[in-house]
Amino acid sequence: MSRAIGQTLSDHLATVMIGQRQPIRWLLAAFVGGGHVLLEDLPGTGKTTLAKALARSLTLEFQRIQFTPDLLPSDLLGVSIFDPQRQEFRLHRGPVFTQVLLADEINRASPRTQAALLEAMGERQVSLDGQRYDLGEWFFVIATQNPIEFHGTYPLPEAQMDRFALRFALGYPDLDGELAILTAQGDRHPLDALQPCVDRAALSDLRRAATAIRVSTEVSRYLVELVAATRQAPGVTLGASPRASLALLKSARALALFDGLAFVTPDLVRELAAPVLAHRLRLDPQARFSGLTAEAAVEEVLRRVAAPV
Repeated sequence: MSRAIGQTLSDHLATVMIGQRQPIRWLLAAFVGGGHVLLEDLPGTGKTTLAKALARSLTLEFQRIQFTPDLLPSDLLGVSIFDPQRQEFRLHRGPVFTQVLLADEINRASPRTQAALLEAMGERQVSLDGQRYDLGEWFFVIATQNPIEFHGTYPLPEAQMDRFALRFALGYPDLDGELAILTAQGDRHPLDALQPCVDRAALSDLRRAATAIRVSTEVSRYLVELVAATRQAPGVTLGASPRASLALLKSARALALFDGLAFVTPDLVRELAAPVLAHRLRLDPQARFSGLTAEAAVEEVLRRVAAPV
């Protein structure tokens, strides 16, 4: 039953995101696993459309905020405004009080504003004026950043990057896929006709089923050894954290559920290794100058650490 729900949701999103089956799979793995996603891709590849499609398919509240250098933490979180009639301050809630939040071009905001998201993403709560406000179990951040524009941007710090369960790109569609997009959007955008396909009860069942997926001692050790190996990898000055191990475990459980498996396999761990680990690594300048990338460092770790049989 849970596998059918995941397949229904994936097929539903695929009607809008043509030719993007793998990104949809990873997005749903992060959502079911309770993580957040960073989409690092070029303009026009459908990042905003994917976020909107997910929210509409699940009947979740959606907010989009454009990050700019002059954006303040209060623009994101909200601000207390004095009500003269009641003689008290009342919180005017910002766009972070939603369920699916699209943080568009997150690296254009100042570090101060970026840091305002740390608590929300890590603990699903916001602290304002000495009060804590719960954001709910469905709070899910999809952040985007453009990998080729650096003017007027502020690179995300390590603590911020570590809050994202997965980072991946959508990429350009192939020729047939782009032709299908032109045909599908000839009269109107498919997103306009998208209807909800999964209710909250089914979503709760999906998350509960994912936590019930078995993980053997051998696979758990393999997963931890992969993450630990990034900390000693050549050219890497900062490896993945224990939070990365948890994200890898939860996302792999979700994929196992989607694939109709009762347990996590080493292949699922390997599939998710780069999108879960690469953005958490920091390379030394000499290694970067030599052409080493974080993804290549993860691939080398996968070659060196033996998978259980």
